[in-house]
Amino acid sequence: MAKRGGFQGGMPGNMNNLMKQAQKMQKQMEENQKALEEQEFTAAAGGGAVEVTISGKREVTRVKLSEEVVDPDDIEMLEDLITAATNEALRQVEEAASATMSKLTGGMGGLGGFGF
Repeated sequence: MAKRGGFQGGMPGNMNNLMKQAQKMQKQMEENQKALEEQEFTAAAGGGAVEVTISGKREVTRVKLSEEVVDPDDIEMLEDLITAATNEALRQVEEAASATMSKLTGGMGGLGGFGF
């Protein structure tokens, strides 16, 4: 008679390998997150009149203004330029984070349809 149950020695080994891969991926994600947090992203607006630098932690670390953009009669323009530069720098951070994640998950093939 044939033995019943199809998991005779096959599944535990596969589960071990899956756990090792998950741990390796988690470690890589932590390392990549730390590296991203140490980076800085700078964006300019108004032809370079306003520059905003944001860390990978999504914190504004520096704002640089050219003298000619500081006009007490047109504060609204300065506010718009700072907003535009800040949003562009944040977009760069998000783009870098997405690229990092794509490198890690690109070869996983969806982990067998689990949607990871």
